[in-house]
Amino acid sequence: MDACFLGIDLGTSGLRALLVTKSGEILGEGEAHYSVSNPANGFSEQDPADWISACQVALGALRQAFPEAYRSVAGIGVAGHMHGATLIDADGAVLRPCILWNDTRSHAEAAALDAVENLRALSGNIVFPGFTAPKLMWVARHEPEIFAKIKRVLLPAAYLSFWLTGEAVADLSDSAGTAWLDVGARDWSPALLAASGMKLDQMPRLVEGCACAAKLHPARAAELHLSPAVQVVGGAGDNAAAACGVGALDEGDGFVSLGTSGVLLAARDGYAPLPASAVHTFCHAVPDRWYQMGVILSATDSLNWLSNITGCSPAKMTQALGKTLTGPSDVKFYPYLSGERTPHNDAQIRGGFAGIGHRTSQQDMTQAVLEGVSFALRDCLEALRKTGANPQSLLAIGGGTASDFWLQTLATVLNVPLDLPKSGEFGAALGAARLAIVGITTQAPEQVMTKPEIAHRILPNAALQTEYEKAYRHFATRFEYVKELQ
Repeated sequence: MDACFLGIDLGTSGLRALLVTKSGEILGEGEAHYSVSNPANGFSEQDPADWISACQVALGALRQAFPEAYRSVAGIGVAGHMHGATLIDADGAVLRPCILWNDTRSHAEAAALDAVENLRALSGNIVFPGFTAPKLMWVARHEPEIFAKIKRVLLPAAYLSFWLTGEAVADLSDSAGTAWLDVGARDWSPALLAASGMKLDQMPRLVEGCACAAKLHPARAAELHLSPAVQVVGGAGDNAAAACGVGALDEGDGFVSLGTSGVLLAARDGYAPLPASAVHTFCHAVPDRWYQMGVILSATDSLNWLSNITGCSPAKMTQALGKTLTGPSDVKFYPYLSGERTPHNDAQIRGGFAGIGHRTSQQDMTQAVLEGVSFALRDCLEALRKTGANPQSLLAIGGGTASDFWLQTLATVLNVPLDLPKSGEFGAALGAARLAIVGITTQAPEQVMTKPEIAHRILPNAALQTEYEKAYRHFATRFEYVKELQ
């Protein structure tokens, strides 16, 4: 059988593994789930041992279902949630639970680091509390005995690759979210490392996402019933991998993701940072390309929160809105349930409703939530445009795209057509597999990372666009008012 490839997506709530052919055809998938620990307010942690167990389960399921194809695996790509601090000692053991991307405990350290002269100029980014560098400053301050034992700091995807290969290697797209990488030069910055008390020898070796990084460790190959000749490529941070999965490589390409968090991503042919906008400027997972994105922390998470409060499922709540837009709701929702990134960079802000009265219904609140998230994503688009990015259309992906009402709202608020791919896989796991295909076959990325077939295009509602524009302008002026209510 021809060579096959594995793409692994290490997500916040679970791991998915895809088995694909050399041509990119998906043969099957395996998955396993795990939990997040919140030991204190603002803390979010995970045991890396759970990632390993999940990987064993997911790959075991693929081996049982597709034994011949599984034996033919030639390459593996790993994508993962970004910014997590996995601390390793000299023996390769994990020193403490991984501090995750949505952990805000290090907001004071982030502010102090962000104020260091020339730091933004080197990293191309604001230092957000969720980034890796301030997490290590927090550990140094609050857990000095652990900090003293750190041999290496690995991001979640890099840790899984470390388990697979025995080598500490990381890709550039994931490493760009640490505040230790010179994103323009695509290399670790000694000055950025020193600013947070870290050393170059504590960092993994850097490779491009589609470059072969290391072979499977012989013991791991035997355990997983794979050939020891299998190569693991650099992989990617989850958003860069998703961009590879939908073929968003070149200037003008982009997507909006309605997942737990919300992402509006634009591929860039060059390096054009604008840190003050709170836009993330990161290396892409393929050489000589970058991407920029605006991120909001609570997208479908906002709808799930309302669902938990009301006891009504998100699907039922959105279905109750019907299929046709009638104009913005009189009720307003500010989706800052766990702080906000773009464009505000405020870990302490919290959300809320405005305009609620005796006659306000669950349906009114649902519509307000969908609109509030859409307005926050419009904030991201405005910030991206300041960098020179100007997508004329966007792919729409993520769980929130199941709501046609939400898609119509978002298209109208952004005033940009949204393309909905046909049903199928086009996320981070596919992007990781595509990176492995490029690494092993040496094909050009654009030959492998093609765009999905589009099911239909959602156009902005021209008749209501003026009303939604007015509602957005009102939303955009209210951040400070919401903050004053905290």
